[in-house]
Amino acid sequence: MLLLGLILLAIAVLLLLAGLFAAGDGSTAHQAATILGIHLGATTVFLLGFIAGLALLFGFSITKWGGKRQIRQARERRRLEGLAHRLEEVESQRDGHEESKNGE
Repeated sequence: MLLLGLILLAIAVLLLLAGLFAAGDGSTAHQAATILGIHLGATTVFLLGFIAGLALLFGFSITKWGGKRQIRQARERRRLEGLAHRLEEVESQRDGHEESKNGE
């Protein structure tokens, strides 16, 4: 999920940059934006910006959620490894005590 969030963020940033650099120069002679040779009107540019903004927000939320999930999983893995190590120690001590009792 973290990777998907980062990909969405990258796509949103590229869309926003494309919208900024494709916009006209501000003169009244050049009112339309052009992206890859396609002339876009004001409504289309607005919708592209809106979609890019939504993708940006969704990408941030997925990235945040994915990061929290990875941290939680890493903590759980460390805790389980510690418990497994402690269990091995207890079992080896128990086996040592049983052998000493059987040897007497």
